[in-house]
Amino acid sequence: MKHIVFYSGGIGSWMTAKRVVEQHGKENVILLFTDTLIEDEDLYRFIDETVEEIGAEYVRIEDGRTPWEVFKDVRWLGNSRLAQCSHHLKQKTADKWIKDKFKPGECVLYLGIDWTEEHRKIKPVENWAPYKVEFPMCEEPLINKDEMLKELNKLGIATPRLYDLGFSHNNCAGMCVKGGQGHFLNLLRHFPERFEWMENYEKEMQEYLGQEVTILKRTRDNIPENLSLQQLREEYETGSKQLDFYDMGGCGCFIS
Repeated sequence: MKHIVFYSGGIGSWMTAKRVVEQHGKENVILLFTDTLIEDEDLYRFIDETVEEIGAEYVRIEDGRTPWEVFKDVRWLGNSRLAQCSHHLKQKTADKWIKDKFKPGECVLYLGIDWTEEHRKIKPVENWAPYKVEFPMCEEPLINKDEMLKELNKLGIATPRLYDLGFSHNNCAGMCVKGGQGHFLNLLRHFPERFEWMENYEKEMQEYLGQEVTILKRTRDNIPENLSLQQLREEYETGSKQLDFYDMGGCGCFIS
């Protein structure tokens, strides 16, 4: 029996791997990383150091496309409501690799969803059936992200820098299209060159699709409206009071 941890480069997947190895032995564990090809360079540092510390088999797979290429292929700009990047680059890629190598009774799959995200467990269980999916971080002892990071630091491994910079997860170099206004304002402050690239890409997709599509939406005076990254930046630069700095959104990979 193999125990396959979806190893995303986030702190939850690391702590999940630690618990799975403790229970089943590192020789029976596979750390499976599906690369989107746009990750922050520090994510790869984190993976290298933690894989060495854990000592289990590490497998890196990829679709070969970036999220930006996927959006053009499917003719849809990913956003907080629907982002096919996760389906194509994470789920389908992992699905093929696992089903090519293991039958349902030959492996157990593990996700880093924790006890604060219980509602996220339903979809993966449905999507992966008849494969068994478990969520070790939803089991006792229940710990939060800060406690996980402290355990990491005790081993002499530095916190992934995106966490230190205020991002809620360590994926896609802070450019996750499922982020909210606060997420993208944080990207603008810490990685203005990445924000500029995404702002230009959004315009490129509008021209490509012939529609005024945007990654963000908001509601003003009870009326929903598109919010372009250019508009978000300009309102931030002029000190607008209508921006939602607490709207962080979040990564939904492997749960949609």
